[in-house]
Amino acid sequence: MQKRKIIFSFNAPLMIGFSLVSLAALLLSNLTGGTSNRLVFSVYRSAISPLFILRLFCHVLGHSSFTHYVTNIALILSLGPIVEERWGSIRVLIMFAITAVISALFHLVFGASNTMLLGASGIVYMLIFLASTAGTSRGEIPITLIAVCALYITQEVTAGLFSADNISHMTLIVGGLCGAVMGLFLHKS
Repeated sequence: MQKRKIIFSFNAPLMIGFSLVSLAALLLSNLTGGTSNRLVFSVYRSAISPLFILRLFCHVLGHSSFTHYVTNIALILSLGPIVEERWGSIRVLIMFAITAVISALFHLVFGASNTMLLGASGIVYMLIFLASTAGTSRGEIPITLIAVCALYITQEVTAGLFSADNISHMTLIVGGLCGAVMGLFLHKS
């Protein structure tokens, strides 16, 4: 009887890369006492500068704690490979960038003026909504997408109205809507 070889596959390079860069950002933040998060890995109201532009994209890499990191990255590593396999690493990277910028702009315009936004929660919600469109054909609006939208948006609106936590519920909704719109758009093109 011949033994089977176990082969590891590098199935989702973007998701693995994103996870590792986010881990490096978290370690750097811990080493610098949070300075790197304030300078690069969070977005907040400030003068427009090259660093401000960089923060629009990079705030999704920063996390406030290891628990915050694990919560986001576990979902990214679970859902991301489905999405990355369906649409490819480059397209999904572009979707990450679009979602990061849109969620940052929403935070800057509608969020509290004295708060920073950091973390990949908007990306997670984008992937949740995008994954619910992954198995559909052109011209279809999947019932799973409608159900996911109803459940998650209701949850985040309710939590945003009735709980005092440090979660940007608006960012989660914006991330989810970005995923839904991009998923439907990709099916049309």
